[in-house]
Parts: sequence; C-alpha cells; structure tokens
Amino acid sequence: MTATPDLSDRIRAAVITYLDRIGTASSSQIAELYAIDATLEDPAGSPTRTGRAEITDFYRGLDNVDAHAELLTLRISGTTAAFHFRVTTNLPQATVVVEPIDVMTFDQTGHITSMRAIWSPADMTMTPS
Repeated sequence: MTATPDLSDRIRAAVITYLDRIGTASSSQIAELYAIDATLEDPAGSPTRTGRAEITDFYRGLDNVDAHAELLTLRISGTTAAFHFRVTTNLPQATVVVEPIDVMTFDQTGHITSMRAIWSPADMTMTPS
C-alpha cells in the first residue's frame, strides 16, 4: 500500500518533529506524538510499553538532557516509516552517540501507533569529555 501524498507529508512531519523533540522537549511532549494506545519497543526485543503513560515514562530519561538528533535516512511506505538517525547526548563525563533505525507505524492523522527501535550497545560510542 502506498501512502497518499497527504499522509506521507504527515508522517514525514511527525518523524521530523519526533527527532526535534528528542533534544528539545519534555517526555510528555514526545509522547503526545503517539496515539493513545500506541506501543513502543526500544530496543526491539525488550518489553513492549503500551499507552501514553508508559511511553511518557520511557522518555523521562531524556528530560533535562543535552541531546540532539539528526535524521540520516527516511523511507515511507503506506502507513510505515523506517528511518536511520543519530542521537548525540552530552553528559558531564562523556559524549554518547547512538545511530538506531526506528520503524514506526502511523494512523491517518499522523500519530505514531507503534515504534520499534533497532539498535544494540554495539551501536553506541562514548567519548570522554
């Protein structure tokens, strides 16, 4: 199934907003991008979190953290987006960089209905500050 141009635009905007909010917004503002009953699996294979409350709790680790996300590649097909991105987090002792590939599905309004993050600790680099 190919996404309609309007839906593709909504999905593209949601991905860009998601990446922007990783570095600039609160956990609840990130969770607002998800549908009420959405699921999150980060990293893939870990326990699935369901609903905005659990998703907000997951992103709470980013509250008040100096992080920046950069989109590297985005593909959209139907109601699914897969994208490769880089997150750089500046901690007092080190800078941590991870490059996951996220697979998200969306509803017709552009809200995320599911997210699976593909990455492992081997995909992280840490440079002392």
